[in-house]
Amino acid sequence: MDLSTSIGIIAGIGFLVAGFLIEGGNIGSLFQLSAALIVFGGTIGAVVTSFPLKELQKVPQWFKLAFTDKSFGISEAYETLIRFAEKARREGLLSLEQELETVEDRFTKQGMQLVIDGTDPEITREILESNIAVMEKRHRVGISVFEAAGGYAPTMGIIGTVMGLVHVLGNLSDPNSLSGSIASAFLATLYGIGSANLIWLPIASKLKMKDKAEVSAMEMVLDGILSIQAGENPSILKEKLKTHIGNMPQSKGKDAEDNLNMDAEGASI
Repeated sequence: MDLSTSIGIIAGIGFLVAGFLIEGGNIGSLFQLSAALIVFGGTIGAVVTSFPLKELQKVPQWFKLAFTDKSFGISEAYETLIRFAEKARREGLLSLEQELETVEDRFTKQGMQLVIDGTDPEITREILESNIAVMEKRHRVGISVFEAAGGYAPTMGIIGTVMGLVHVLGNLSDPNSLSGSIASAFLATLYGIGSANLIWLPIASKLKMKDKAEVSAMEMVLDGILSIQAGENPSILKEKLKTHIGNMPQSKGKDAEDNLNMDAEGASI
């Protein structure tokens, strides 16, 4: 589990509620079904209108990804590429064909198959870069869904508040309930702004970070495959891959870098 996502959302909401209680507020006054229906229902409706249903079916997967800690197989890819480079240098590229059965990552397997088949290096690069671009395009849809929710939610909150005030102004005959009704009306704004800045937009940002991490991992594999195809020395390949790992945007990349540096101290080509 990606603890930073869970901790961040829980802590953000918790501190807001704590500040409200410190000021003497009643936690029960923060809950109102009608305001929640207007804001969350309206946001869902706007998002559904904005995107094809085929894409919206993936929302549970995107939610899961935001709360899941992934390394994107960085350490495994590093070890596989180094092993392939050493074997190709000793026995030739064709000797790698029997090794492909042990590779689980589809991108790595496809790239190495192109190399073994004798595909021109430029064509190999184009095919693999195209795969990366397609993946990024797919990820951008998920990010856009949560960014859209973050944009619609505050507006729905304002709409809910206006609707509440319209109801209040239409019942001025009961001044005793006026203050409570106005407070309830403004809860919609709180729900809209709060959900946008504590849930939807942070999740979109987390998905952006994971997208960058996965792209970086795939670019590392791409660089490694092209290096193997060019017949570069495995020692040089190691340094190239370490550079990629060190520049990865997630902590997993840093953890992998530390582990690989430790392994490299005792490794021999």
